[in-house]
Amino acid sequence: MNKTNLKIWTGALRPKTLPAAAAPVLIGGAMAFADGPAQPMVLVITFIAAMLIQIGTNLANDYYDHFKGADTEQRIGPVRATGAGLVKPSQMKAAFVIAFALAAVAGLYLVYKGGVPILVIGVASIICGVLYTAGPFALGYTGLADVFVLVFFGPVAVGGTYYLQTGTINSVVIIAGLAPGLLSTAILTVNNFRDIATDKQAGKKTLAVRFGFRFAIFEYIFCVVLGCSVPLVFCMLSGNRWSCLSLIAILFAFKNIKTIRTRPDGETCNKLLADTGKLLLVYIALFSVGQVL
Repeated sequence: MNKTNLKIWTGALRPKTLPAAAAPVLIGGAMAFADGPAQPMVLVITFIAAMLIQIGTNLANDYYDHFKGADTEQRIGPVRATGAGLVKPSQMKAAFVIAFALAAVAGLYLVYKGGVPILVIGVASIICGVLYTAGPFALGYTGLADVFVLVFFGPVAVGGTYYLQTGTINSVVIIAGLAPGLLSTAILTVNNFRDIATDKQAGKKTLAVRFGFRFAIFEYIFCVVLGCSVPLVFCMLSGNRWSCLSLIAILFAFKNIKTIRTRPDGETCNKLLADTGKLLLVYIALFSVGQVL
């Protein structure tokens, strides 16, 4: 593969969105480490499976959005490989099938360790990854994507990771999972905010399209502020005061909130999307440190 093809495929993976897949696994792993003996191999496989599902979802999104007319020349976000003619549809389809297949292979080991609950989570995650843009009732086209991201990139992924490590689950873990879920939803909100015009033309009824710019701005601020505030509740329930260390992340969010309130253009939104991903990474690092102290 030459440098040009490598750049095309790297872009198709949408690396700026990958922190959303990494966050709940790392948070669930840090909490499990704080509560008992860690299982490094299980955590590594969990991480790999989560990343493969996210990659498969991104590639499937590239493929199906092309056929539904969402990725046109008027789109102001990053270039989509299939829509731009850089990758043949058959190649993109093969790529996302391979990604999901590899995720399923990794998942077999996790099902062996965690049983039926992990099987249900894994199968549901892959199905939703495909149905995010595929089919007549695709999550991304009906406004349900925000709920999917909040739940699956939050409590489900954090709870599943913790369960794989400890064999147990509790309400405190579920509450902790709200933070990555909300911050990941904020990443999606920026994407939808940027693409309101082209999504509307393609019949893609995201919440931003349904309710407009003001709602999208409110949704972003709500998700960021509430997500960064979750440690307050977690601290009261768990008694771990070091968890409040992750409240520092809100300081990194002020600039992002100020930016989206100005109704930024497409290029600025692309930067805001990356900055929101960085905010999520900062939160992960601070929360994880607070767990092991």
